[in-house]
Amino acid sequence: MILGVVLLIAAALSGWSLWRDRVVEEQAHAASGRSGYVLHDFELIALDNSGKESFTLRAPLLQQTPGAKTMDLTTPLFLLPDKQGGYWEVRSKTGWVSDNREEIRLRGNVEARSPEGDARPVNMKTEQLNVFPDANRATSASAVTITQPGSILRGRGLEADLADKRYTLLSQVRSRYVRSNR
Repeated sequence: MILGVVLLIAAALSGWSLWRDRVVEEQAHAASGRSGYVLHDFELIALDNSGKESFTLRAPLLQQTPGAKTMDLTTPLFLLPDKQGGYWEVRSKTGWVSDNREEIRLRGNVEARSPEGDARPVNMKTEQLNVFPDANRATSASAVTITQPGSILRGRGLEADLADKRYTLLSQVRSRYVRSNR
């Protein structure tokens, strides 16, 4: 009986010690600034809550943000599906994806191109763009240039509905007609 009690106490103490060491180790890992995982030269397909493709991501480097479930990206290419089965191509120097995959923040030389084969192709350039793939929406507080056949629009601030291809420049808007070579 005494031996059983001693073994029970020893087992409880070892379990408590292992649990405490694991917690300290996890805290040290989060504080060290090391990513939980790193991917090199990859392609990732993210699904929304209904199981449909939300976006496809290709990049040379993805790192999980230390202590969070967000992702930091180097030179990402996002492919965002539209209603007609085409894909918007969105590129930048850096990117960040929220832990719930509902927001993408792109920074540095951001360029978004409408799906290939569009009757009226669109090209957007800016230094920062926030994309909400499930809502087919994009926003920016920076200077934005939107080029379409026959026109170039420039302004500061953007609200874009990518599904319906409606773009609202918020201030300092300038428009220029460009003759088509058809």
